[in-house]
Amino acid sequence: MVAAAHAPLPSPTSAAPPDEQRFVLHDVPWQTYVALRDALDNPGLRMTYHEGTLELMSPSPEHEVAKTSIARLIELFALERDVPLCGYGSTTFRREAKARGLEPGECYCLGGPLKELPDIAIEVVLTRGGLDKLPVYSGLGVREVWFWERDGFHLHALRGEAYEPIATSELIPELDLDVLARFVRWPDQHGAAKAFRDWLRAGR
Repeated sequence: MVAAAHAPLPSPTSAAPPDEQRFVLHDVPWQTYVALRDALDNPGLRMTYHEGTLELMSPSPEHEVAKTSIARLIELFALERDVPLCGYGSTTFRREAKARGLEPGECYCLGGPLKELPDIAIEVVLTRGGLDKLPVYSGLGVREVWFWERDGFHLHALRGEAYEPIATSELIPELDLDVLARFVRWPDQHGAAKAFRDWLRAGR
């Protein structure tokens, strides 16, 4: 991990998360899900499918700001620390044999371009409800899932067919997620990126 504190770290902020707009449908055939996803090709609409249950979610501006802040800071870290990270945003991933499909908030592959699935998926959780995404990700085979919830990161690594909580990413172990979280909380994305860059450079 990066050595601490050559530059001041931001303090947490507190804001009540708004409700997301969610609709859950049951007994939806796979072909119907695929047809809906292809027909409603709108980046503002997320669909999660798990064995016949389909969730449609329209993320709030606060949700999108959080996920974009996380992406900007992770990509800045990768650039500063020369981590070969390829981002694929909210690409749709589907696997008919497992009857699962979704769009991550953000996702990344390490060491090269996307082959079939990302190595890391990131989800922003502002409100509870709807489908549990871990069983969906396990069916797809994504190695790590990072949740941003309650102003902090909660990581899970795939072990066989299920996930286990982990304290630090096994794929990017040098990334200090506690420090990263403090910059994600900044309301000013540009200021947070500059401050995080300065912190990284001071820690070398």
